[in-house]
Amino acid sequence: MEVRIIDLPKILDRRGNLSFLESNKHIPFNIERVHWIYDVPGGQFRGGHAYKQTKEFVIALSGSFDVLIDNGVDKDIYHLNRSYYGLYVPAGTWREVNNFSTNSLALVISSTLYDASDYIRDYDEFLKYKLK
Repeated sequence: MEVRIIDLPKILDRRGNLSFLESNKHIPFNIERVHWIYDVPGGQFRGGHAYKQTKEFVIALSGSFDVLIDNGVDKDIYHLNRSYYGLYVPAGTWREVNNFSTNSLALVISSTLYDASDYIRDYDEFLKYKLK
């Protein structure tokens, strides 16, 4: 399964809108971990790694940011700025998150529990991993 934007259900109501997601229904994996990124100083980036096993779904709950995606051959940038869709990032994909707007909030939903050995933090190692 490739990187892609996935639209989430959006329930419109004059009192305020609501969106949600469910494991294996709206996103293509079971949810094992959730973390969020906030208060990122101007000019800084997050990520800069790939996972061997972990799949992720990234949502801009507030504000906006860019996600640079690299599969070892092609690079794309996805601008996330709405809370009713997110970016599916399969395992084996390099990612960097940058260009955070003021007060942005990135929600990251993962398919695995934290495991430091799942990370590939060096880009050259990532390229070697992709050649296997």
